[in-house]
Amino acid sequence: MASGGNTVSFPRGGAGISSSHRISNCFVHIVIAMLVIGLPSAHSQIEKMYVDVTDLKILVDETYLLKLVQIGQYNTTLEVTAQIQHPDLVQFVPATVEIPGTPEPNTTVEITHDICAYGKSPGHSEVSFNVTPNGFVNLDTVFLRITVMHSHIISVISYIMGWIYFAAWSVSFYPQIYINFKRKSVVGLNFDFLALNVMGFTMYSLFNCGLYFSEEIQSEYFSRHPRGLNPVQLNDVFFSLHATFATLITIAQCFIYERDDQRVSNAGRGILTLFGGIVVVTACLGAASVVQWLDFLYYCSYIKLAITLIKYVPQAYMNYQRKSTVGWSIGNIFLDFVGGFLSILQMALNAYNYNDWVSFFGDATKFGLGLFSLIFDIFFILQHYVFYREARYILLPGEIPQDEENHDCPEVSSEYQGPPS
Repeated sequence: MASGGNTVSFPRGGAGISSSHRISNCFVHIVIAMLVIGLPSAHSQIEKMYVDVTDLKILVDETYLLKLVQIGQYNTTLEVTAQIQHPDLVQFVPATVEIPGTPEPNTTVEITHDICAYGKSPGHSEVSFNVTPNGFVNLDTVFLRITVMHSHIISVISYIMGWIYFAAWSVSFYPQIYINFKRKSVVGLNFDFLALNVMGFTMYSLFNCGLYFSEEIQSEYFSRHPRGLNPVQLNDVFFSLHATFATLITIAQCFIYERDDQRVSNAGRGILTLFGGIVVVTACLGAASVVQWLDFLYYCSYIKLAITLIKYVPQAYMNYQRKSTVGWSIGNIFLDFVGGFLSILQMALNAYNYNDWVSFFGDATKFGLGLFSLIFDIFFILQHYVFYREARYILLPGEIPQDEENHDCPEVSSEYQGPPS
């Protein structure tokens, strides 16, 4: 086609169009290649770096060799810097690890870099890491906890104490069961105490089992505490379930053995109804997704704490009214006292060893509950051995004395007639 100027001709079969497309495609490929070469190899290296430990315990003035593990190489030099929560407690040498780039990265090679962690003073500190330039490695989930302590010996003693008070608390249920069996009577054992106890340990079991076995609840917990540890261990689950089981055995004895006219009081029923209503309402809210199931478990734990504060009051008042502790096992109290005392002593040892007195006095709930239980244990011991000492000789017909030194005491009726002359 001519138009008084240049003539533009197209070869047959669209050869000119095909040539233009080839040129365009080559240009696009060149641009993509340039972009790929120019871009950091971040997408293939995301989360390809970690440290070989996540929880570390070291002594003051002790050095521990950590390894920063790198999987794959990079085409740019990187600087990995430790972000220490409390730099006055721990120091990293070197503070920054330089990872040189290479023009031909190997995406499968594994390279380790040594970092020395030095304990400066006792305490707890978290350590995260930052990588520059950004976009090459995602280290948001890479961190470790470091505990600097005064002494490994104190740490071992604290660990042993933990198992001793765990055993003492677990065994503490059986002296009462044995006393009931030997006497064939539960007279003197307060039913409000049993009712509150079984509900408290049921709530505690729900909390422990939910956090230990449910992946959904665990994910809720870690979403709120992304660098936290699961607060529930297997021994917590065992203790709470065992305590519930042992309390149910004691309650079953109340239906089998002599109990006179004892029953759960109206006040006790009112408290149980209130707590039961809270459980039902929060469970419904959890089922309706108004609150998370983790919040439901927290409410269960609050009920357990409240019950721990009040559960001994009915038994102490009943002993006062009867002016006697007959039927109430002092062995249970001794074991509970040993467990509570060692629990608080363990807290004190840990506070000294890790210089963490804030947790010792700041955790008012745990410390207050432990101290409150010890005070009640001491009060029960005073009731048994001081206030109502003589009343221990008052037995039911055919009843076996609780103390071996009372074997020669005469049997008397169950109705209290004052101390023997």
